[in-house]
Amino acid sequence: MRPLGIEGAWVLEPKVFPDDRGSFHEWYRGTEFREALGYDLQLAQANCSVSRRGVLRGVHFADVPPGQAKYVTCLRGAVLDVVIDIRVGSPTYGRWEAVRLDEDTRHAVFLAEGLGHAFMALTDDATVAYLCSTGYAPEREHGIHPLDPALGIEWPEGITPVLSPKDEQAPSLAEAERTGLLPSYEACRAYYEELRGGRSAG
Repeated sequence: MRPLGIEGAWVLEPKVFPDDRGSFHEWYRGTEFREALGYDLQLAQANCSVSRRGVLRGVHFADVPPGQAKYVTCLRGAVLDVVIDIRVGSPTYGRWEAVRLDEDTRHAVFLAEGLGHAFMALTDDATVAYLCSTGYAPEREHGIHPLDPALGIEWPEGITPVLSPKDEQAPSLAEAERTGLLPSYEACRAYYEELRGGRSAG
């Protein structure tokens, strides 16, 4: 696993073994994950979404603690996957980083609790699988508008974004911060330490 420029975000770039039958790769290895982050991935739910070209999902995040960490890969087609640091007080607050996930490279992205997540489908039938550390809890989950100019995410040109009504109505980053929706960097760091078996997040 290779760390991205935002603390708590990683990309896995597995070796893919193709042959005349198809291909094989390991898209998650517990030992490698634990060596990189210092704790095991807690798996509470696994999701799969299928999107037509242009569908833009996110920016989504959950209250911390417990938040919701995600381990994401694209099984079919291609997406532009984006991690956004929305932790108030973080040295990289407001910064985003994009990784192309597709059926050829088989890359995967991990984002820790407190980070925002979004992706745009670059192909029809783009199929994304997510491993999640906590289950769906709508009262703890929030969004930020993915086209917020203040975020400045560089979505691919020539593709018209298709958003859900909920994502269309999501607040800007500034509005989310002003209303207290965003997680704090301090709370996230404390929670990461708790996961590593260090001091309590309380």
